[in-house]
Amino acid sequence: MSFVTHLEAAIDGTRLDHNQLQTLHDGRPLWVRYDLEAVGSAMSKEAVAGREPTMWRYKELLPVADESKVASLGEGMSPLLKCDRLGAALGLNDLWVKDESQLPTGSFKSRGLAMAVSRANELGVSRVAIPTAGNAGGAMAAYAARVGMEAFVFMPADTPIVNQYEASYYGANAFLVDGLITDCGAVVRDGTPHMGWFDVSTLKEPYRIEGKKTMGLELAEQLGWALPDVVMYPTGGGTGLIGMWKAFAELGELGWLEDSRRPRMVSCQADGCAPISNAWEKGERFAEPFPNPTTAASGLRVPAAVGDFMILDAVNESGGQARACPENSLLEWARRGAALEGIAFAPEAGACLGVLEMLVAEKAIDPNERVVVFNTGAAQKYVEVMGTSPLSQLPDPVDWRALAT
Repeated sequence: MSFVTHLEAAIDGTRLDHNQLQTLHDGRPLWVRYDLEAVGSAMSKEAVAGREPTMWRYKELLPVADESKVASLGEGMSPLLKCDRLGAALGLNDLWVKDESQLPTGSFKSRGLAMAVSRANELGVSRVAIPTAGNAGGAMAAYAARVGMEAFVFMPADTPIVNQYEASYYGANAFLVDGLITDCGAVVRDGTPHMGWFDVSTLKEPYRIEGKKTMGLELAEQLGWALPDVVMYPTGGGTGLIGMWKAFAELGELGWLEDSRRPRMVSCQADGCAPISNAWEKGERFAEPFPNPTTAASGLRVPAAVGDFMILDAVNESGGQARACPENSLLEWARRGAALEGIAFAPEAGACLGVLEMLVAEKAIDPNERVVVFNTGAAQKYVEVMGTSPLSQLPDPVDWRALAT
């Protein structure tokens, strides 16, 4: 059964029917709301602990009622890794990385698209479309394939090559667009009435938030239902940051958290595309579109986020910050982190580490605070930026003595 009561417009609180396909209200996203009193009666920490280690272990706090409609590849319960060497390099004593690169499609997009496709499947959708800066397109294609749904993926022509290949590999109708993700979004918007597809763009339907929310539910469970002091999150469309803040609120209302503390949420961008950071620094609730966005972190190249005010609300309510690191430090930190810890840091996580370096230097984060960085994707999906020079060639046949000279 579902404990969802209704959908709620984030901009003005209007209630909408959750049993109908919904997109935006007044051009802005929707929240999924639950009967949390009923959830608390039906669900316990002990029951959750005994369930399969996927994000679906939190099913009472998720919107899919009919489990036969779930599109799942076993996503969720990504590892939370203590990173002492990386912490020492940053001047921190309690640094952790939540490594989403180990999810089925190689990024955190598995969570949101598994949920969006599952709920669309439950509501009778047979054809979906998405504009994507990279990982979301492959994830949607995979989950659509899982339930036999037709998928259309539109991505900028300079999207990382692995992302281009994977969407097609999973059977989607995949297309390159000469432009940015906003131009891809225009293709989906204009084509929807004619093609009969359902748009699962970031925050343009309400359920990707619920999938990303499970990052916060998992993090709380992995830390014994206590929350860290700081969460560093790479922000393009911002669904994950918004979802986690929602998760912490719901857990608090259920009484599951050890204390009333909430993490300071830090939205991390690169200065080549920093609309959220710019808005935060100006004290504004809505972000201006970022002109001429350019960054090696393709997932951060989102010049205009439909949920900008939701991101900034979460950041400000938490006492956090929205910051951008220099573009030239992003890949340096991703590679350094990978070499220090063996974690496949994506460029987007490099932005988190670059911002973290800045905040530690500014004494905005104490060395003894518990900090969690989200690595939202696998470095292997960004082959264009992984290497800096050709590998050394040993003589043939290989002779170890060549290494000594």
